[in-house]
Amino acid sequence: MIIPVKTENGGYDIILERGALSRAGEYLSLGRRVLIVTDDGVPAEYAAQVQAQCGKALTVTLPQGEATKCFDSYQRLLRTMAENGFSRGDCVVAVGGGVMGDLAGFAAATYMRGIDFYNVPTTMLSMVDSSIGGKVAIDMDGIKNIVGAFYQPGRVLIDPQVLSTLCRRQYNAGLAEAVKMAATSDEKLFELIESDDPEKHTDEIIERSLLIKKSVVEQDPTEKGLRRVLNFGHTVGHAIESNGHGKYIHGECVALGMLTMCSDETASRLRAVLGKVGLPTKISVSAKELIPYLKHDKKLLKDKIVTVYVKAIGSFEFRQESIDEIEKRIALIEN
Repeated sequence: MIIPVKTENGGYDIILERGALSRAGEYLSLGRRVLIVTDDGVPAEYAAQVQAQCGKALTVTLPQGEATKCFDSYQRLLRTMAENGFSRGDCVVAVGGGVMGDLAGFAAATYMRGIDFYNVPTTMLSMVDSSIGGKVAIDMDGIKNIVGAFYQPGRVLIDPQVLSTLCRRQYNAGLAEAVKMAATSDEKLFELIESDDPEKHTDEIIERSLLIKKSVVEQDPTEKGLRRVLNFGHTVGHAIESNGHGKYIHGECVALGMLTMCSDETASRLRAVLGKVGLPTKISVSAKELIPYLKHDKKLLKDKIVTVYVKAIGSFEFRQESIDEIEKRIALIEN
């Protein structure tokens, strides 16, 4: 399946196909210098498959985890390209999850003011969400995505077969992002995840999640309005993630954050779905400990943060809430 995404500069395609990784050379322009960026949590065979289909490729394997999304890793990628004579006609390929996509995409966006970038997501989370939409970034001083850009990929290659090697925790964390989009925009998708084993419907969940995000980013590519809906659960979720220093992974934090930004009825349904797929619904950290991270939220304007609130599944509204109001919401998920 080819899902076209329109952008201001033309657009790009998402290839969603089982076995697509083995055909990367057909779908991506790899007959040039290619920097493949992956991490040691991704089976090495995936990057090797891409490298085998390239003209002249280098693979950089970084440590897995959010801590890798930093200036040191970013500089390493830039130096690797500079030392090996990469030009504006060459490209970067991310093979991995959201961390690799964000980091490699930011390196591609800024090397020589921008070279081609392809995303080959290998986690559920990156397939349903972070691999499309053009957000690339690194973290700084414990603040997520504080340095970044909007930079669209040349193409996204999604092969659901690679999820067979993904651990259960990472798969469930990815489902949190699908639940997020279903809760705000697709009641039928939410009911599918709610009523059956999601793993039986992986391909459909990926496709329907992509179609939601495609529609949103086409209408609002740089998050001036509608695209903020994709932040449902992220205001509190990012604070939990930054405070936890690796205790929770991103999707788990989003799951917790969603429970603070919805009606009691929606929270009840969300809690049941999240619990069913092994995602957390309570935190041990106090609301007050999260306040410093909320104050660095990119959506903070004049002491108010634009939040996404879900009163009923399949719908949403934007609200402007103070730090004090959000602190009271966080108390709802404290142990």
